[in-house]
Amino acid sequence: MSEEIKDTYKTLTKPSEETLFKDRNSKFFGYAFPVLTEEDIKERLGELRKIHHTARHHCYAWQLGTENFRFRANDDGEPSNSAGQPIYGQIQAFDVTNVLIVSVRYFGGTKLGVGGLINAYRASAQQALEASEIIEKTIDVLYKLNFGYDMMNKVQRIIKERKLTIVNQKLEMDCEYTISVRKKEAQQIFDVFEALFKVEIKELD
Repeated sequence: MSEEIKDTYKTLTKPSEETLFKDRNSKFFGYAFPVLTEEDIKERLGELRKIHHTARHHCYAWQLGTENFRFRANDDGEPSNSAGQPIYGQIQAFDVTNVLIVSVRYFGGTKLGVGGLINAYRASAQQALEASEIIEKTIDVLYKLNFGYDMMNKVQRIIKERKLTIVNQKLEMDCEYTISVRKKEAQQIFDVFEALFKVEIKELD
C-alpha cells in the first residue's frame, strides 16, 4: 500500500474581523490575515502599527508554505516565549498556513505574569482564528504540454475526462498548454500524457 499523499491545506479566505480579549484591564486586539509572502506580512504589520500606534506590543506569528513550512513567532518586547509562541500554537491547533496572526496589547496597569500572558495571547489568537473563514485548498502541480494541432482532440479529451484545469494556453505554430493537476493525481496524469506520441510534458517549478 503506497503512502497517502497529502495534497490539501487549510488557509483563510479573507482577513478576520477584529477581536478583543480582556484580562485585568489589559486589552488584546486579535487579527488573522491570509498572506503569501514576507512582503505581505510586513505590510499588514505596518498597517496595524499605524492603527494602534500607541500600543506597546504587536506580538505575532506567521506560517508560510504548503509542504515546506516557514514560520516565525515574535514576542515584541513581552517576556520570552510568552506571546509569539502561544500565538503560533493556535496556527498549529487550527492547522492553517499562509497565515499571519497578530495580537496588539494595550497594558491595563496590572502585570499579568508570564502564565497570564501566555493564556491571553493564546486566547486572542484563538478568537481571531474563530472569527476567520477557513477553507481547504488543494496542492497542485503545474505541467506544460507542447503538441501539434493534430493532437489537439486527444489532449482535450484527456483534459475533459480527467477534469483538469487549463491555466494558460498559447496557440501559435503549435500548441502550448499549462495545466494544473492535484498533487496526488500528478504522476498518473504525467504518465498519461508522456505515453502519447508527439506530446511533450514537463513539470513547471
